[in-house]
Amino acid sequence: MLRLALYQPDIPQNTGTMLRLAACLGVPVEIIEPAGFDVSDRHLRRSGLDYLDHVALSRHRSWAAFEAWRRQAGHRLVLATTAGALPYTDFAFAPGDCLLMGRESAGVPEAVHAAADARIVVPIRPGLRSLNVAVCAAMILGEAIRQVGFRESADRALPN
Repeated sequence: MLRLALYQPDIPQNTGTMLRLAACLGVPVEIIEPAGFDVSDRHLRRSGLDYLDHVALSRHRSWAAFEAWRRQAGHRLVLATTAGALPYTDFAFAPGDCLLMGRESAGVPEAVHAAADARIVVPIRPGLRSLNVAVCAAMILGEAIRQVGFRESADRALPN
């Protein structure tokens, strides 16, 4: 099953949006702390609405704790980064991939880049910095699900 990981998120509205996205797509979410806000239902309800009750959410106290969990579970780490060399549409996603989104304010540190099994980018026009992290997550998850199939990503049967 595909997974979405959020590295030390800064903005509760973006986090809530990505949790809602994950709930609708049946994708579990890993939050790597510390976050830039109190990661509680109260702070996420505005964007996540009542969808938060439908997302499988795990919290990791640190990058080291997340990385130990990921390696033990055998998930390939796919980092979305403006420094990525490969467009996300050219990447071959696989069931079990863990798609990592960086902090809105600073991305991820070099140690996280080094730990990634792959670094992908959403190509944008020259001279512009980046898209919103939730928009990138939606684009990349959409492509990953297209490649691996919705059944595999959501771990449930499609309606007829």
